Order: sequence, then structure tokens, then C-alpha cells
Amino acid sequence: MTSLSAPTEPEHTETRAAVAAESAGPDQPRAGTASLRVAGSMIAAFFVFTLLLLAKGVDPVEAYRAMWDSVTRDANSFGDVLVRLTPYLLAALATALPARAGLLNIGGEGQILLGAIGAMAMANALGQAVPRYPTLVLMAIAAMVSAALWAGIAVALRQFTGTSEAISTLLLNYLAFLALGWLVFGRWKDPGATGFPRSRILTDTERLPILFGRVHVGVVVAVIAAALLWAALRWTPWGFRLTVLGRNPEAARRAAFSTGKLTASALMLGGALAGLAGMLQVTGVEGQLRPQMMAGYGFTGVLAAWMVRHHPLRAIASSFLLAAIAIGGNGLKIRAGLSAASVNILMALLLLAVLGWGTHKVKAATT
Repeated sequence: MTSLSAPTEPEHTETRAAVAAESAGPDQPRAGTASLRVAGSMIAAFFVFTLLLLAKGVDPVEAYRAMWDSVTRDANSFGDVLVRLTPYLLAALATALPARAGLLNIGGEGQILLGAIGAMAMANALGQAVPRYPTLVLMAIAAMVSAALWAGIAVALRQFTGTSEAISTLLLNYLAFLALGWLVFGRWKDPGATGFPRSRILTDTERLPILFGRVHVGVVVAVIAAALLWAALRWTPWGFRLTVLGRNPEAARRAAFSTGKLTASALMLGGALAGLAGMLQVTGVEGQLRPQMMAGYGFTGVLAAWMVRHHPLRAIASSFLLAAIAIGGNGLKIRAGLSAASVNILMALLLLAVLGWGTHKVKAATT
């Protein structure tokens, strides 16, 4: 059984001890058992995918070798995995943080898009009149604020109408795609796009620095964000209260925690992390806004978070695995004769396996 820990405040020592004892539920399995369940569920998903390959007449060994070669062929291929890891990881953190408070954020898709839109709006407002690094910082702030406010809609619906955040964040995804379409087909459409709906292309002063190949500095930002979130959840009173709220809301109320503020902070900060993913993607990869950009990234982040029971640091590994699977889909298309979208079936199987069996009676992981 994992115990709760947080910096001790003398005036709350007895309250903290009582809440910590009460917040741990008897139905929580040991961490090792839970990890084995998740690992077993992932193996089962790959087994089912293997059966599907056989039914399609594809040699599974050749298919998996093609995926492996697509990831490890050269530095650029491995770099593509790191680039894809960036939005996956931040979307996973956007799911993991609210989950610590017992919330289900399915709105990573929309929050990523609002981050990209906010970043582009800031770039347009600055008009290339500010140096590169201040521009990027302001774009990141605009992205995080935009996505946090977007997630705030779900907070308001939850607190004032009782609407489940799972439903509202999911539906907000579709509104975000509609907003993106309205901008790139109309107000922000580049006149020189020759009929293709897209925004203007960002200039060099509005793009992220490149580390090597196609890998931009956003990879480092995402990993640092995961480490900072882990530290905040483990070592701050705010993280302690979030954990108590997620494990036992009644204990949190008895301890006089401000549950409304905790809920709002978790969901909106989660949205801000997803918004940062949108900014990093548009400034590091896309360079513009276009319809259906980054589709599926938020949902993949949900899977990455659930695979590791919402642990911020372990989400780095799960995001890397899913990024490798996504890039490996190119090998399935070229050498195995399958569509690159076939990897979406594998990801769907992983999601079903992890949610249906790997997380049975498993709550958000503690650090």
C-alpha cells in the first residue's frame, strides 16, 4: 500500500495523518500487482494484433520487423519518434494531473488545438516585432492560457450544473476542431495558399530551435514538464491535497480542503499542459494551422497516461512506446502491404486492454 507524503506543516500534522490513513482504500492493489496487470494487458493486445495480422495473410514477424526498422533505420527515424513523443507526453500529463484529483479529462484533443490557436494569435499580434526567444515565451504563455480557459468551461459546467467533466471535455473537442476550421477557411486563411485551407507560415523567429535533425527543443520542454509535475504532486501540499481528493473525497471534505479550487486547478492546469503541446507542435513541426492537424494526439495521450496509471515520469516511457508504434506504421505500409493507419488498431487494442483489464480496481498511481 502506497502511503501519502507531503511537506509537513505543524498546524496540520494531525489532520494530514488522519486524512492519509483514511484516504487509502482497501481495494487498491499493490503497485507490483497493478504493474503486472498492465503489462499483461499490453501483451494480450499485441497477441490479438498478431492474430489480426495472420488473418490478413501477413507474416507477423515480418510486420514487427518492418515497424522496428522504421523506428531504428537512421537518426532521422529515431528523431521522428522523439518529435511525436512531445505532444503525446504533454497530452498524457494533461490526463494524469486531473486524474490525481479523481477527474477524467478527455479533452486533450481540443485543448491542444486551442493551444495552437492561442500561439498563432500571439504570433499575429506581435507581428514579428519581438526577438525570437521572447516571442516563443509569449506564444507558450498564450497557448497555455487559451487551453486552460478552454478547460475552464468544463470546470464551470461541473461546478454549476453538475455536468461530468468527461462528457463536457469530450464534446469540447469537436467545438475546437470547428473553431480551427473557421479560422483556416476564413479569418486566418493565407491568400497565397493556392486553394488549400491553412494559416500563414510561421517565420524563423516564430519557430523552435532545432537540436538535431528534425528534433526540436520542445522534447526537452516536455520531459522537464513531466519532472516538474511529478515533483509538485509528490512534494507540495497542493499535490498532497489532490491525491487525497482523488482517493477519498469525503476525507478531503472532512479535512476542510477547498475541493472546488482543487478540482479547477487540476483540470485547468491539465489543459494548460495540453495547450503547451499545441504550441510546441505548431512552432516545432507544423509551422502553420491547417484542418485536422494533430488529430488523435489527445486521445493517444489518454492511453499513455492510463498505461502507467497516471504516473508523470513513467508517462515518458509509455509516450515513447506509442510514438514508436505510430512511426512504425510507415513500415507496415511499405514492407507489409498494410495501411499505416493499421497501427491505430494496435493502439485501440492497447486502450481496450488497459482500461478493461489492466486498470481493474486501480486508481491513480501515487509517486
